Amino acid sequence: MTAADRLARTAEADQVCAAALHGVTGRDESDPLPGVALLAVGGYGRSELAPYSDLDLVLVHDEDVDVGSLAQELWYPLWDSGTKIDHAVRALDEVTAAARDDLRVALGLLDARHLAGDTAVSLRLRAGVLSTWRRDARRNLPLLRDLARGRAEQRGELAHASVPDLKESAGGLRDATMLKALVATWMVDVPHADLERSRLALLDVRDVLHEVAGRAVDRVVPEQWAAVAEALGLPDAAAAQRHVRQLGRRITHLSRISWRRVDRVLDPPPSAAHGRVPSLERAAAGVAVSAGEVVLDKGADPRRDPLLFLRAAVVAAERDLPFSPASVARLVRESAPVAEPWPAEARSLLVRLLASGRGLLPVWETLDETDALALFLPEWERIRLLPHASVVHRFTVDRHVVETCVEASRLIRRVSRPDLLMVGALLHDIGKGGTVEHSEAGAPIARTVARRWGFDEDDVEVVGRLVLHHLLLARVATTRDLDDPATAEEVATRVEEATVLDLLEVLTEADARATAPKAWTRWRAGLVADLAESARHALAGRAQTAPSSYPELSAERVEVLPDPVGLVVRVREPDRVGILADLAGTFLASRTPVVAARAWTQDGHAGSEWLLEGEVPDPAGLVRRVTAALDGGGPPAAADRALADATGLPAEVLLPDASADSTVMEVRASDRPGTLYAVLRALSGLDLSVRSAHVGSVGPQVVDVFYLQDASGGQLSPEAARAAAEAVRRSLGPADTLDA
Repeated sequence: MTAADRLARTAEADQVCAAALHGVTGRDESDPLPGVALLAVGGYGRSELAPYSDLDLVLVHDEDVDVGSLAQELWYPLWDSGTKIDHAVRALDEVTAAARDDLRVALGLLDARHLAGDTAVSLRLRAGVLSTWRRDARRNLPLLRDLARGRAEQRGELAHASVPDLKESAGGLRDATMLKALVATWMVDVPHADLERSRLALLDVRDVLHEVAGRAVDRVVPEQWAAVAEALGLPDAAAAQRHVRQLGRRITHLSRISWRRVDRVLDPPPSAAHGRVPSLERAAAGVAVSAGEVVLDKGADPRRDPLLFLRAAVVAAERDLPFSPASVARLVRESAPVAEPWPAEARSLLVRLLASGRGLLPVWETLDETDALALFLPEWERIRLLPHASVVHRFTVDRHVVETCVEASRLIRRVSRPDLLMVGALLHDIGKGGTVEHSEAGAPIARTVARRWGFDEDDVEVVGRLVLHHLLLARVATTRDLDDPATAEEVATRVEEATVLDLLEVLTEADARATAPKAWTRWRAGLVADLAESARHALAGRAQTAPSSYPELSAERVEVLPDPVGLVVRVREPDRVGILADLAGTFLASRTPVVAARAWTQDGHAGSEWLLEGEVPDPAGLVRRVTAALDGGGPPAAADRALADATGLPAEVLLPDASADSTVMEVRASDRPGTLYAVLRALSGLDLSVRSAHVGSVGPQVVDVFYLQDASGGQLSPEAARAAAEAVRRSLGPADTLDA
C-alpha cells in the first residue's frame, strides 16, 4: 500500500462521482450546470482514500439555484453502485457560515477539492473558507487546541496507548491534519517535510489495517499486529508496533512544538510584542530561556561542561518549558561524557529531573526523540516503545515508567531517601522485553546503572531490591491473609530493612497509579498499607502485636458502604460452611460484578467485604437478596444457570506453602462471571471451612486465594488438599493442577 494506490482509488472514485453528477444534470464538464458543484472533503478531498473509506461529498450551489430534486437523483445512483458516501447539500453562504461556526466542518472544508460541476462555485467556496479560517484564527486556535487535548485524554497517545487508534489517538492522522490546518492560518509554521514523511507512512499503515481487517477500522487490536507486520514487510508484530509508535511519537512531538509556537503567537513575550529580538534570560550555568524555550546560553560549551545537558533538562522540566530541540541536538553532538562514577552534582541534577512532576513528560519526550537518553541511560533502548503484555496497562513500558516517576514525585515526602525512590521508579521495569521474569532481569541492570551514577554499594543494593521486589507488596496484599504472621514474615524476610519497605510502599502506589485509573483503588491502598504496617512490626521483632488488618464487624448483618469504584457490601454472620458460596451466587444472580473481596473469621463469626463495580440500581433490593441467602435460601437459581459462563476455560490451581495453620489454595482463571461462585461452591461441597479469602483480578485474569481448614480447624492432609484442588479445577475447566 502506497500513495500511488491511494491516488488510484481516489481517481476511480472521482470518475464515479463525476459521472453521477453528469448523469443527473445531462451536462459534462465542458458545459456544467451553472451554480452547482460537487466537492470532495476530508480525507477524500486530500486524495487519501483507504481501501474501505467512505466518500465525503458536498453538493454546493448558489443561493438562487434550487437543487432539491437534483440532490436526491444524485445520491441514489451512488448508493445503488455500492459506493459508501457521507453526503450533504449546502448553499454557498451556508457552507461558509458552517465553516465559521463549527471547527470540525472547517477542518474538512479546508481540504475541499472540485469533482464536477461549476468550477467557479468550488473556487469561491475554497476562497471563502480559507479567508474565514485566516481571519478568525486567533479565535479558533485555542478552541482547536482544546479539541486536540480532549481527544488525547479520551483516546490516549498513538505512541503509548495499549490499543492505539491510528486516526484519533494523539499523534495520529487527525493530529497531522490539524497541523496542516495550523499552517493554513499563516500564523505558525510546522516542520513540513518531517510531518509529511510521518503522515504518509501512517496512511500506509492504515491502508494495510483496512486490508487486514476487511473493513474500515482505525484501532489496531493485539491480534492484528502480526498480519500488519507481514503486509508492511516487517519481521514481526513487535517491529510493526515499534514502527507505528515511532510515527505517532514523531507527530506528537511536532504537535507539541507547534502548539507551543501558537501559544507564543497568541500571547507573545514583551520583547516579541515590540518587535525586538527575544532576550536571553539566564536560568543556570550555561542555560538560558529565550522566547519561552530553554536554550544554551551564550558562550556555553558542552565539550567543557559535561553537566550542562542535565542542568538544561532540569530547568526545562522544573519550569515546564520546551527544551529547544536544536539545543538538545547540539548537546548530543558535543557533550563530553560525565566521568564515571558520576559526581554528587550529577546525581543531584538527575534526581531533580526525575522529581520535576508533569514537566518531566515533554522534556523526556524531547530527550528520547533526539536520542539524548543514550548520553546517560543507554539501557533505555530495552524498553523504548515496548508494549506491555497485559492490557490493564494504558501505556507502553517506557511511558509507564516516566508516569511512575511523575506519580512518585507527588509522594516524595513520605520517604527518607527520595533519590533512591526516583531512581527506583525510573528503573523498576527496565528488565522487561526479555524471556526472564522482568523483576529478576531488571535488578542486576538497575544495580549496574546505579553504580555508574555514583551511588555507593549500600544504595546500589537498595535500588536492586526495589526493582526486584517492586511487585511484592501489591501481590502479597491482594492474595494473602494479612493477619497470618507468615505473611508479614515473608515480606520482612525479602525486604530486610525498614528503609526498603518504606520505599517499596510508595513505589507500589506510584506504579499502580501510573498503570491505569482503577489500578489504585481505596480498597487496594488499604490492603497495601496494612501489609506494610504488619511487615514493619515483623522487622521490629513485634509481629504478634501488629493490629488486625480486618475491620471490626458491626452489629448489622449486612452493611452497604459507598466506594469510588461502586459499592462495598460488608456481611457479618455466624460462621458456617457455604456462606461465601451463597453470597457469591447471590451477587452473580444479581448481575453485579465483584471486582474484589475478602473474608475472615472473628469471634465465631464470618466477616466478608465485597467490592462491587459500577452503579448498583437497587441497593436495598440487593440487601434483601443477600439476607434471604443468609437465612437459608441459598443463592438464587439464576446463579447455577450462569455457571456455564465460567466453565470451559483453562484454569490453574496452586497449593503454595504460605501458612502454618491453613492450606493455602491459589486459583488463577479468566475473569468471567461465575468464576468465584464456581470455586466456592466446589469448596463448600467438600465441607471445607474457608478461614479467609482474598479475591481480586489482574487484568483479564482472576487471582483468588483461599485459606482452607478441615473440620478440626487445621491444615488439610496432602491427599485432601489435592482432592480439593482437583474439585476446583473441574468446576472451572480443563487445566493442570500445580503445586508451588
